[in-house]
Amino acid sequence: MDIFTVFKLLGSLALLMFGMKALSEGLQKMAGPQMRLWLQRMTSNRFMGMLMGMIVTAAIQSSTATTLMTVSFVNAGLLTLGQAISVILGAHIGTTLSAWIMSAGFAGGEGAGGGGGITQYVYIAFFIGIILIYMKKHKNFGDFLFGVGFLFLGLGTLKQTGMDLHLEENPDVINFFTQFTNGEIPYILTVLLFLVIGTVLTLCVQSSAAIMAITMTICATGAMPLELGIIIVLGENIGTTITSNIAALGANVSARRTAFSHFMVNTVGVCWVLCLLVPFRAMVYAIAGMEPDADLETQKQFAPLVLPIFHSAFNISNTFIMIWFVPQIEKIVCKVIKKKPQAEDEDARLNFISAGLMQTPELSILNAKKEIVVFTERCQRMFGFVRELLHMEKGEAFNKLFSRIEKYESITDNMEVEIAAYINQVIDGHLSIESKTEIQHMLRLVSELESIGDSCYNLARTITRKRNHTEKEFTDKQYEHIDSMLGLDEEALNHMCVVVKYGDQRFVDINKSYNVEHEINNYRTQLKNQNIIDINNQLYDYQMGVYYMDIIAECEKLGDYIINVIEATGIKEQKSIGI
Repeated sequence: MDIFTVFKLLGSLALLMFGMKALSEGLQKMAGPQMRLWLQRMTSNRFMGMLMGMIVTAAIQSSTATTLMTVSFVNAGLLTLGQAISVILGAHIGTTLSAWIMSAGFAGGEGAGGGGGITQYVYIAFFIGIILIYMKKHKNFGDFLFGVGFLFLGLGTLKQTGMDLHLEENPDVINFFTQFTNGEIPYILTVLLFLVIGTVLTLCVQSSAAIMAITMTICATGAMPLELGIIIVLGENIGTTITSNIAALGANVSARRTAFSHFMVNTVGVCWVLCLLVPFRAMVYAIAGMEPDADLETQKQFAPLVLPIFHSAFNISNTFIMIWFVPQIEKIVCKVIKKKPQAEDEDARLNFISAGLMQTPELSILNAKKEIVVFTERCQRMFGFVRELLHMEKGEAFNKLFSRIEKYESITDNMEVEIAAYINQVIDGHLSIESKTEIQHMLRLVSELESIGDSCYNLARTITRKRNHTEKEFTDKQYEHIDSMLGLDEEALNHMCVVVKYGDQRFVDINKSYNVEHEINNYRTQLKNQNIIDINNQLYDYQMGVYYMDIIAECEKLGDYIINVIEATGIKEQKSIGI
């Protein structure tokens, strides 16, 4: 094997992996938002969850993407862990389609080089794809066609290069595999070794589809017996779950539990299949129409069919067994990965955005949206502290609460920077036009939310300055007016949280926000005029009037920032459903 052949093998594998990635991303750009909506709504029970996991994974060709969507919904409280497990079980069935795509790439002909088989049609896909990409309107479908083309071109080249090596005629290769099938090495050691090989290779390449293609190639040359290839396929199922667990190490407890349940389900499945490997394998051979004691030449011809059948049979049977034990799996996962108690103020890190997760752009948008909801709720909590501070006496408790507000202001500043930086990274990915518009709204959202944090801090500083510089108190009327103004702001904030959280999923009456904002403006004007009259009537001195109007004016600014957030969501005025 010369250096050119080595790079041809590696290059064809890279082309295959890139094609699979492009295919998946193209499908997600076409169907991602709708798939997210279906997955969220149609998980009323474990069987519906399994069905949706299967459909979504088969449609977007990425079990990782489905798992990450599921994790995001668990984090947001839209799915329980039990529902998430059922979705992941369904994803195991959906992902078997990838093996059949690989099988189609091996079907017939001489492969890419010889122009035979399905790979002869990839150039048609490239030609149509480039036309659609430049049409822009159908760019996503063009990207999908290019992904399909690269995938089958890589498969065809990998197959043909493997055939050209004539591994089945290489004595060293034959002797290596023969020692595992002729009884020289104990059977149990052979199973464990090739199980580890499949697991480690998948862990290194981080693509079970790529390892399936390599396994299929080696078996299709006749160099490796099918019984060893089947064990490698089992190892792939474990390896792909370890990848998701490593990715979830830096994430929150929901992500770790979901990833661990993925590992647990596949590991238990591999264990029971290994216990029944001989009859299970015989069943697969029977379905494929191959004799159990077939020679290597026959196995070579049946390899592109047997391996996908085994992969599908394993995942389907394991899913239909495990679906009945979802509650038990949930309990075990929660016992193994326990939730650590965390103080409210200590939870300043981002909950949903994690650089360690392998996210596609469409899914990254989903996580950023969840983080913005947390940002909104944190601003709302900060405003509650300000209302509490207003009526506190000067002392240690007052200073402690003001320091807490200061800390929250710093947190909102950091959240704006980190979320905006994350969104800017997402922009670099391949996005649909709708997603690009959504990102523009999100960038403005985080900026306006940070302004709300600043406004709350300014209110706290004014209250603190008044406490430190004078022993005088506001009159009962002034307190009444300030409380009324803060009450209007609170009403506006509460509705803003609903709009940000649910505005993309249901009709929200944003007229309510505009009505409250007009009421705030009118009330500010009324109090401003009344303040001049009260000072002239010597109901309080000028300085107390300044503190008083500073608070009222800041409340009015806060109302403006809230309206800016509403507008930044991009939601138009529409009919209400009572929210």
